[in-house]
Amino acid sequence: MDINTILHGETSHILISTVLFIISIIVTILLYKFIISRLKRKARKREKKIDNFVIDLLKVPLLWLMFWILLKIFSSYSFLSQMAFFDTLTRVNNILLILTIGWILIKIVRITFYYLQNKLDIKASDNLKARKGLTRIKIFEGMIVAIISVVIIAVCLMTFDEVRTIGVSLLTSAGIAGVIVGFSAQKSIAAILAGIQIAITQPIRLDDVVIVEGEWGRIDEITLTYVVVKIWDERRLILPITYFLEKPFQNWTRNTSNILGTIFLYVDYSLPVDALRKQLFVLLDDHPKWNKQVANIQVTDTKENYKELRILLSSNDASLGWDLRVDIREKMIDYINKEYPDCFVKTRILGSIQNENQ
Repeated sequence: MDINTILHGETSHILISTVLFIISIIVTILLYKFIISRLKRKARKREKKIDNFVIDLLKVPLLWLMFWILLKIFSSYSFLSQMAFFDTLTRVNNILLILTIGWILIKIVRITFYYLQNKLDIKASDNLKARKGLTRIKIFEGMIVAIISVVIIAVCLMTFDEVRTIGVSLLTSAGIAGVIVGFSAQKSIAAILAGIQIAITQPIRLDDVVIVEGEWGRIDEITLTYVVVKIWDERRLILPITYFLEKPFQNWTRNTSNILGTIFLYVDYSLPVDALRKQLFVLLDDHPKWNKQVANIQVTDTKENYKELRILLSSNDASLGWDLRVDIREKMIDYINKEYPDCFVKTRILGSIQNENQ
């Protein structure tokens, strides 16, 4: 047997293909590790979180993509092409390759929106513009990821001849199928359209302070189908996204985060209001949670045994407003208790006693 026969023999063909495949895998892994290490080194010098985020998101799917491509190339020129399961292996490899490409596309979308999100200063005191942008980013990110996922699954299914045949058959009865799907998916489609509408019109935004179902909380998460409201006591209220288009609710930060807070005191008629006004400004002087815009005391109601005082205070947001109110309420009560201890609400029975004595 001469050298040409050996080189063209089945054994040598299998051996050469296997060796080349292994060498390609080793070279790919080494090259991949070298590139990733260089990127990590540069990322540490730049000290930007976006660089580390990009590397962590792409390093695994990119490695798998290179592996599936090599497998697809060498499987056609190796002993695998002679095996009974070659067609199945090819189909599986194609599906995994498509899924990996979809995985990478989703990662790229997340990287893009992460980059856009980092340009927004959500921690600023006046973060209305940032919250508007963040709300749009989160909703449209979910929409694009959902579309990519559906397309990738559809492409994977189209690799099967049987699915193609079913697809052609379904097209012939598209009218009936469309009606059935329309009725069954009516609520789901309405929810998705509501999500798009909220992303554009924005009756709510992330971190908005709202009152829903009698609960005070902040918008914690907005998806295409539901909204998560973080209640003040750390509970989570899950509501369908259509709720915010169909039912009334309070949004305390719709146009601005500034808010007015009220404190009600019920005191005796003998309490001098002017003294309380002076004390209020003493307490508010340099108070870190008062924005120096609104502060006053008014007598807002009178009853048989007491008068109602309303203290009106302004602050930059609802959380600061709450803390400001409870602080000023406590100190005003202590002031009245110290300076005017007889001026809290009391029931007068002196006249009745005198009449009995007479």
